[in-house]
Amino acid sequence: MNVLVTGGCGFIGANLVPRLAAAGHAVRVLDNESLGRAEHLDGFAGEFVHGDIRDPAALARALDGIDAVIHLAADTRVIESIADPAFNFDVNVVGSFRLIEAMRARGITRLINASTGGAIIGEAEPPVHEAMVPNPIAPYGATKLAVEGLCSAWAGSYGFDALSLRFANVYGPRSYHKGSVVAAFFRRIAQGLPLVVHGDGEAVRDFVFVGDLCDGIMRGLDRRCRGVLQLGSGVPVSVNALIAAMRATVGQPIAVDYQPPRNGEIERTWCDITRARAVLDFSPDTPLAEGLAQTWTWFQDHRAAGA
Repeated sequence: MNVLVTGGCGFIGANLVPRLAAAGHAVRVLDNESLGRAEHLDGFAGEFVHGDIRDPAALARALDGIDAVIHLAADTRVIESIADPAFNFDVNVVGSFRLIEAMRARGITRLINASTGGAIIGEAEPPVHEAMVPNPIAPYGATKLAVEGLCSAWAGSYGFDALSLRFANVYGPRSYHKGSVVAAFFRRIAQGLPLVVHGDGEAVRDFVFVGDLCDGIMRGLDRRCRGVLQLGSGVPVSVNALIAAMRATVGQPIAVDYQPPRNGEIERTWCDITRARAVLDFSPDTPLAEGLAQTWTWFQDHRAAGA
């Protein structure tokens, strides 16, 4: 297929795009390079369109001749969404609306939408699953829920094959510029700085390796699916347990600065991936220790460039 990846220069896109090309897809990337950069794609042979998903002219260039869209472009920062909810809404909701309307105008109906799990569900007894009632507690989760609603409505009204994949906490190589916890921790370790933990470190998350996540995305692209699926490891890991695993990975002491908790962050969340296993044959099989080792090796090889 001719596949457009929005936000393709970001962490997940930089891992996904080479896999799509290797599978025989013709790939085009649309990215405004606000975080990731085109050079992060390492010799990408497809077409790159510099532009924003909110810009109709950029969308017109990017969607020409496309069969399917993988929509990764978003403002994904929870704390920043609390500080500036208008920006988060504009990028995530307005941008996504303009994208799917531009798709509809061109008869493009295959869409994989990157969504989120814990931020949409809010504080609830884990594991989170697709049948739970959403109750976001930060603007980021609310905007992602709104985009899921758009995908559902465009599937029902206009025949879109729209699949929203709720990502857990993704980590792995090519994440140097990310603000997510594993990337932020490895950056500070590489700089010889203490880790900053908000709370007592007993907050629980689901950490999924980016290679496993990309496999799930590609399986979704290969099937004509609709609706919502959780993609994670299905394994709960506390922040303190993550730090212990990182100490074992780097083979050195790691200082930790515990600070007060922040509003808008979920205390305990991980995924039930039963439905993704059934629908996509999704099988995340990278152990945390192995994934952290691959990530740390990449950070050591690339930290001088800040890539």
